[in-house]
Amino acid sequence: MFDWVIALFSATHTAVFEAAVLPLVYELGLGGYAEQAFDWTELALIGLIEIALMVVVLGSLEKWRPVDVAADAGATRVDMLYTALHRLGVIPLVLFVLLSPVVETLDGWLRMHDRVPVKLEDLWPGLHAWPIVSFCVYLLVLDFVDYWLHRAQHRANWWWALHSLHHSQQHMTFWTDDRNHLLDNVLMDGAFALVALLIGVPPAQFMLLIVASRTIESLSHANLRAGFGRVGKYLLVSPQFHRVHHAIGVGHEGRTQGCNFAVLFPVWDVLFGTANFVNDYPATGVRDQLAGRDYGRGFWAQQWFGLQRLFGKKNITTLSQRGSV
Repeated sequence: MFDWVIALFSATHTAVFEAAVLPLVYELGLGGYAEQAFDWTELALIGLIEIALMVVVLGSLEKWRPVDVAADAGATRVDMLYTALHRLGVIPLVLFVLLSPVVETLDGWLRMHDRVPVKLEDLWPGLHAWPIVSFCVYLLVLDFVDYWLHRAQHRANWWWALHSLHHSQQHMTFWTDDRNHLLDNVLMDGAFALVALLIGVPPAQFMLLIVASRTIESLSHANLRAGFGRVGKYLLVSPQFHRVHHAIGVGHEGRTQGCNFAVLFPVWDVLFGTANFVNDYPATGVRDQLAGRDYGRGFWAQQWFGLQRLFGKKNITTLSQRGSV
């Protein structure tokens, strides 16, 4: 049914790679990475399509039932930059490529010492016989890992110093998902890629898992009055569920040092006692913003202030100074 769409995308992918990407790869002396560059080109094109769909679909939904009408255009523009950088897939794919030889070396060393690493396909030999089943299993396992990594971002003070940038957006939109400190991105994407390699996720499925995850995450950050109903709210993270996670004094400071940490599936919050299904759309941000802490208006200011927080600099400014950053 969609063969023509796949064929069109494949032809576009090949044309862009051969005309623009491959010559650049050889010009930089990186011919040995041509295969990885081919995969990155595919991911980048998918990212561009994602952004276009986000603007059309999620943008329309936000206009239909917005939570916050008085959006901060300047803050949203910075979030757009984060999205453009992240959706090109550079960091996740580079980390996956760089970590592959490390994992292969470790795998070889373990096998030489009669310690064969156990991957999901070993526990369930028929896993790859059903691609859709293997995809869902990998998605569930990686989301479980994401849940605990997300809790660590809030519990470890040094990691919160970086992750708090993501929570500093007081006017959330679907662009907010990728508003992260670059070092935070490296840590999270590196852990995600490492776990994917260890459990045996094929490279092609890895890219699809990234796309599926961030599509749902964009929806959950949308400026949209939407829960998923009495049953649906337990199946998938909704904009309302995740907005509570971003709420001032609740999402980070509530019981068990925050709530609603699940990235895709709320079942983890339910199982581990961190779910908060309150029927509300609270104000978002970080409490110390109310006391005058400046998280920066521009990209570089936000990155610099994140490093200052990480190394113990307070970077407290008066509210009147914020506009000058």
